[in-house]
Amino acid sequence: MANAPATDWKVPTRTTGLVLFCCWLAILAEGYDVGVLGAVLPALAEYKEWNLSPLALGGLGSYALVGMLIGALFIGTLSDVIGRKKMLLAAMAIFTLTQAGAAWAPTPELFGLFRLIGGLGMGGIIPVAAALTIEYSAPNKRSFNYGLMYSGYSLGIVAAALAALFVLPLGGWRAVIAIGAAPIVLLPIIWKLLPESLDYLETKGRRSEAKALAAKLNITDYTPVAAPAPATSGAAAEPWWKTITTMFSGKYLRSTVFFWISLFLGLLLVYGLNTWLPSIMKKAGYDLGSSLTFLLVFSLASAIGGLILGRAADKYGKKLILVVFYILGGLGIMLLVFPNTMVVNLLFVAFAGIGSISTSLVLTGYIADYYPAKIRGTATGWALSFARLGAISGPLIGGWIAGSKLPFEANFAIFAGIAVLAAAAVAMIPKPQTEATVAPSSDTEEENADIGTH
Repeated sequence: MANAPATDWKVPTRTTGLVLFCCWLAILAEGYDVGVLGAVLPALAEYKEWNLSPLALGGLGSYALVGMLIGALFIGTLSDVIGRKKMLLAAMAIFTLTQAGAAWAPTPELFGLFRLIGGLGMGGIIPVAAALTIEYSAPNKRSFNYGLMYSGYSLGIVAAALAALFVLPLGGWRAVIAIGAAPIVLLPIIWKLLPESLDYLETKGRRSEAKALAAKLNITDYTPVAAPAPATSGAAAEPWWKTITTMFSGKYLRSTVFFWISLFLGLLLVYGLNTWLPSIMKKAGYDLGSSLTFLLVFSLASAIGGLILGRAADKYGKKLILVVFYILGGLGIMLLVFPNTMVVNLLFVAFAGIGSISTSLVLTGYIADYYPAKIRGTATGWALSFARLGAISGPLIGGWIAGSKLPFEANFAIFAGIAVLAAAAVAMIPKPQTEATVAPSSDTEEENADIGTH
């Protein structure tokens, strides 16, 4: 993929900052909603009115993930068809409103239904935010900026853990979940500040709108990076399904397969550990307060780690950093088996957070940056949608282990093995093709076009 040198970058820092800030707010809200179930899971396990088994608890953790699978698939694709800004706002409205419903739910079935519907929005946020962040970031800062934006996810989980620590004893699990509805008030702010994707406008033939938006954003010497859609000069516009079939063309098929496998394994790690880490540590002998501290450190370390890994990925290459840190994350998970001091175990939990959440967020940014602009949201959304099967499996695997006679150490051995497999899958992703390796044509130029020439 052809990236323009950073010296050619024409997007003002303020514009990049606004996009990052808006996407960060959306991801922060999503991170809270994702992490809140793991934070209140021990309380739900003791909620006598519902009397849930470990496997049923794991099932509750998977309802939102089923919705996220569908949401990533459709909202990611729709962002390439009807606009990124609209779909980001719609997705955020869905998952914040349904958090209020989940907090009210009188039965576990209704609770699961609200989590399922909310998952539609949660799944749609990531591919849209990924596409916008990559498009408005300089080529040599994309991984770092993506890590910065996606730190909101980890901080959202941190906020969920803190809410559980301080609100749970006073208001119960319903109050902790209800806090997730508060970000609905951010929608007008994001609507005002967030610009639409210039690439999206160009690919839809809305050239005048793109030029006007570029002028409003103070982008000097604006040059379109995505080939404009044909006007009404007799040429037919490219059908919407081409955004899907391009992923499976000969040029991208192997990349698509191994991106999907590696992200599947990465999200299995993230959601399995997010959901069950407090319960696993409680089973290992820690009290509830200490076990929530593990979740807090796990998430906070991943937020910081995302920035460090993003910077390293920009400098040394995404594939190398991902392989190394998936392996280090697996090692950190495995070392939790041993009876260490609290401080040492917190250090290993931090490595586990970096090697699961931080690596998976860099991997998601890698996907968004790898494919051509016209299918960026679709490619990211479909990869995330398939990966949601792994995310769904994570809480179920943890629930199965918790309900079986296996020792708690089995959790760490299984999740550490998954991290190593993720590293192997990343290693199989081919290098992106460049213009030098592809016969020039108008289609090739469009596929190799990137935001860097703004």
